[in-house]
This record gives sequence, structure tokens and C-alpha cells, in this order.
Amino acid sequence: MKNTETAHTTRQTLTRPALYTDYYELAMAQGYFLAGRHEETAVFDYFFRSNPFEGGYVIFAGLSDLVEILSDFRFHDDEIRYLEEEGFHPEFLDYLRDFELNLTIHAVREGEVVFPLEPVVRVEGNLVETQLLETLLLNILNFESLIATKAARLKYAAGERVVLDFGLRRAQGLGGIQASKAAVIGGVDGTSNVYAAHRHGLSASGTMAHSWIQSFDSELEAFRKFAELYPKNAVLLVDTYDTLESGLPNAIKVAEEMEERDEQLKGIRLDSGDLAYFARKSRQMLDNAGLEYVKIAASNQLDERLVKSLISQNAPIDLFGVGTRLVTGQDSPALDGVYKLSQINDEPKLKISENIEKVTLPGRKKICRYLYDDGSFYGDGIVMESEENPETIYHPYFPGRHSKIAKYQKEELLHTVIKNGASLHELPSVEECAKYANQRLGQLNPEHKRFENPHIYKVGISKELMQLRDQLTDNYKRKNQ
Repeated sequence: MKNTETAHTTRQTLTRPALYTDYYELAMAQGYFLAGRHEETAVFDYFFRSNPFEGGYVIFAGLSDLVEILSDFRFHDDEIRYLEEEGFHPEFLDYLRDFELNLTIHAVREGEVVFPLEPVVRVEGNLVETQLLETLLLNILNFESLIATKAARLKYAAGERVVLDFGLRRAQGLGGIQASKAAVIGGVDGTSNVYAAHRHGLSASGTMAHSWIQSFDSELEAFRKFAELYPKNAVLLVDTYDTLESGLPNAIKVAEEMEERDEQLKGIRLDSGDLAYFARKSRQMLDNAGLEYVKIAASNQLDERLVKSLISQNAPIDLFGVGTRLVTGQDSPALDGVYKLSQINDEPKLKISENIEKVTLPGRKKICRYLYDDGSFYGDGIVMESEENPETIYHPYFPGRHSKIAKYQKEELLHTVIKNGASLHELPSVEECAKYANQRLGQLNPEHKRFENPHIYKVGISKELMQLRDQLTDNYKRKNQ
């Protein structure tokens, strides 16, 4: 791929990505080359089959990282030597020495709200380059979209309350960098991850650990010193010894001392026990001391359902610090995104399966989103790229279910982000992606965002696409009878 300058070159987290792949991708690429098929053109679609977390949508994330990483996609001399030791053919290795990506990628915007079966990324190029891209693309987009979706659910549960990512220590290695970025795209307000904050221009924040308090002779001394050092941003962790008998009284005492210096304690943090109970008791004690301005933060194995429960109990918590269950995507550890061939040269292709849900959609396609007059989403259509205004979309598996869409406003969601190997646009900042995700979630009706039995969003296919799929399926069956 041709190198292109962007305003965000410091964000890249993976260099020398050519070997960031599964072995069979290289084996197939070599097979295409040795068979003389490496210049044949191919089209691949990236999509997922089901929403994670038993939810109603996915926030698409990871595109900017993918585009940036691809700018350095080439095989270095030591990598060629390694592949030689692995037994790859000398002629194929000569081909890889001068290899450059010259592909074209169409994708929805980062931060877009998307749904199962939709080809949210379409990759076009020769057989070798489109095949070599598979693992890298899936690795980045599946993970970041998963975490962005989890974050969106957390922020939806929290409403106007602040949500922070505290998850780096529990993340899967360096995936914590991508997780923090994706979490902000999904809606969290900041992160404790300083590396990701620096690299991606995020808001970094944090409080203290129990070890700070334990290192002093007394809890009160620890609080006083912290408030002295950080008078504008002091948040005191009050559960090291006894939350209500020790932590809160000492925090109140320090807050009163700060007022004498014309300073204000910013907040207290609860990290154990019954958070709703301790939050109410803490609020009562703080208010009785005239400290209504002191905020209450809570952490400790939070997720969107627990946050929702705390709020339903009227727990007076102003900030939620979410760690493990955000950055690991509990309870859906992976998004089931796949990368499937849909065309070779000008011939549409599909995968046949006894399970109709695994029969893929052939050819070059695009996504049309249909909107009500107020701008909210009605449904999406997967249609052939050449189609302009289909009047009806059909359920992908039950064509008797169909919807007339001619009366609705229409948006086309796929945009060209890389053309012939070169990035066409400056990569959006994480802040821009987060704002877009928030806007689009605002256009998604509430019944699709609820946690219990979310309403299934309408995704249909055009009649032309349905007929092409059925025709190819019938042709295959006739040839193999």
C-alpha cells in the first residue's frame, strides 16, 4: 500500500503487519500465485451474523486502525527469510519482496450503528492481497466493534452519569490499547489508560489505589497528603479499612480542611460492598456535613446491567468506573464477524450451507438505510451495487415477510476509504467517531436498545439480490446432483 500522511500517525499500534496472519492465508496466497491466478480480481465482504450481549445492534469500530496499519503492509527481508525457512516456494517469495497492496476498501463510517448480515466492509483487489488481509481485518474490526458496543450499552444504562474505562490491568495484553479507544467511540467519557489517551487524544483520569492509603501510618494522613498534592482533583478511596466508620469520616474531615484553604474535595470512590447502600449512606453523611458538591464514584466489577440496577435503586452515584467487564466484552467474548468471498472476476459467488442462515449473499452489494421523517431509523436494505431505488426489501430467509420502502428517506452507508491502495481521506479522530456514534444511537429507536428482548431491527435484501442468491444456489445443486 502506498504510504499516506495523516494527522493521526502517532496512533498506530502495529507495525510490520504482513505476518500478522494465519498460516493458511499465506498457503492459499501462494497457491493462487503458483496456479497463475494471483492477478484475478476478488470481492470479499465483512459482516457478522448475530449481535453480541443478546443486544439489538453493534457499533462499528476499528476502521481507522485498520487503514493506518495497512499503510505499512509489506514483507521485510527477515520475514522473507522466515517464510523461506518455513518452506515457501522461491518464486512466491520473490513476488512478496516487491508486494504492495493495491486494493480498494468500501466501509461504513467508524461509529456507525450496524446490524447482522450487513456487508459493512467490502474489499476489492487481486486474489492474493484480498486473502492476505482477512486475519488482520477480522482481528481488529471484531474486537474493537465488540468493545465499542459494550461501552455504548454501559453509557445507555448510565444516562447522564459519567462512565470511565478502568480496564487496562484486566485487558488481554496490548489489546487494552484498542479497547480503551473503542470504549470511547462507544460512549465512555474517558479512560485510566494513559498510553491510549496519549496515542489517541483521549481524556485520561484516575484516583488512587488502596496501596497509597496502606503506605501511610493512618488513613487520615494518606487523605491529607493526597488532597495537598492534588487540591483540584482529589478523589478519595474510602473503603480500605471501614467505609462508614473510618473512610467517610476521614474524607469529610479532609474536605472541611480543604474548604478552609478555599479548596474543594472533588469526590469519594466506593470499590467494594453493597454499592447502592454505601452510596446512599455516603451521600447522607456528606450532605449532613454541608458537602453536597462532593461527587460519589463507584467501581468493582460493574457492567451495564449492574449500572442499570444501581440507578433503578436510586443509588446517588455520579460516576461509574468500569474495568474487566468492559475491556473483555463479558458476556460475549468475541464478535462473530466473518470475511466471505462474494465475487471472482465478474462472477458472483456464494457459500452453500444446509443451514440457510449460513448461505452468503453474492456479488457487489451496498447498504441502504431507510429513515422516518423525523430521522429515526426504519430499516436497512442490502441491495446490489447497481440498484438505485428498489421498492421492497425481503426478509433474508423468509421472503413472505417484506416491507415497502419507497416512501422512506434513504442513505447509502458504504463509502470508499481506500482506492487502489491509497487512503482517500484523513482518518477521523476518536472524538469524531464517538460523536458520530452518539448521533446515530440517538436515531435508533429505544426498543432496539433495551437489554431485555430487544426488538429485532429490520434488515432485508432486494428482490434482485434474492433472485441472484437463489439462482446460484439452484445452479450449484444441479451441478452436484
